[in-house]
Order: sequence, then C-alpha cells, then structure tokens
Amino acid sequence: MRIISYNVNGLRAAIKKGFVDWLKTDPADVICLQEV
Repeated sequence: MRIISYNVNGLRAAIKKGFVDWLKTDPADVICLQEV
C-alpha cells in the first residue's frame, strides 16, 4: 500500500504546477492533500 501526503497552496495552484500529471506517473492507494 502506498500513501502520499502532499502540502499544497491551493488545489488550483497544484494543478497548474503539474500535480495531476505527477499522479498519473506515480499512482498511490491513498492521497492526502493538506493546504498550507
């Protein structure tokens, strides 16, 4: 099982920086997003 915890400064900003593309190349079972 792979768990990823990711600190983001807003979901839109993370998407603009390539977060979705990164998830496609490095899949996980659980993804936790924390807004800083």
